[in-house]
Amino acid sequence: MATRFTLISHLLCPYVQRAVIVLEEKGIAYERIDIDLANKPAWFLKASPLGKTPVLLVDGQPIFESAVICEYLDEITSHRMHPGTALHRAQHRGWMEFASAALNAIGALYSAPDEACLAAKVGDLRQKFLQIEVELNSAAQHLPYFAGESFCMVDAAFAPVFRYFDVLDTVCDFGVFAHTPRLNAWRVALQQRDSVRKAVRTDYPELLSEFLVQRKSALSLRIHS
Repeated sequence: MATRFTLISHLLCPYVQRAVIVLEEKGIAYERIDIDLANKPAWFLKASPLGKTPVLLVDGQPIFESAVICEYLDEITSHRMHPGTALHRAQHRGWMEFASAALNAIGALYSAPDEACLAAKVGDLRQKFLQIEVELNSAAQHLPYFAGESFCMVDAAFAPVFRYFDVLDTVCDFGVFAHTPRLNAWRVALQQRDSVRKAVRTDYPELLSEFLVQRKSALSLRIHS
């Protein structure tokens, strides 16, 4: 009997997107169940000790935390998305953590209470993107993807980071990509990847815009103006 995979999801969670991208890249059949994190069902809290999405149910057995889920999916399939050597795998895992730091910086940006704080958070994110640009410039590989021609786990981690700016760029040009040509090219390549497109619903931009307005932050005021 085939293994049954069920992904417990939230519509806007960037970490869910990572798991979906890997599932799609692996060609693994799965069911997706979206929940309301503001009203978490009891069964979900039993499956997710941290109360966060995503959770992957494997024949009903839960795996939580997106990095763990992605690593598991890579281990059980023949087409590996991680590099072949231990050193390169460790380096890629480090950049996946950097992607998580970038997501935290984006969260700080859209939650900034005033314009001064917003400017500071934009500066923080701009610096992080410049750091990635340096890495892309120094790598022996060439784009379109982080490791060259092959789509890897780092790509799956960064695609949700860049997706935020599909909406944020409609509010304001924050200039975070102003001096990152290789990063820009990487972002475009990820946008065009089928697995990345399937990671969210077609109404994701509207849902994200609504979420940003509800933050009652400096960015919310810009959206209203």
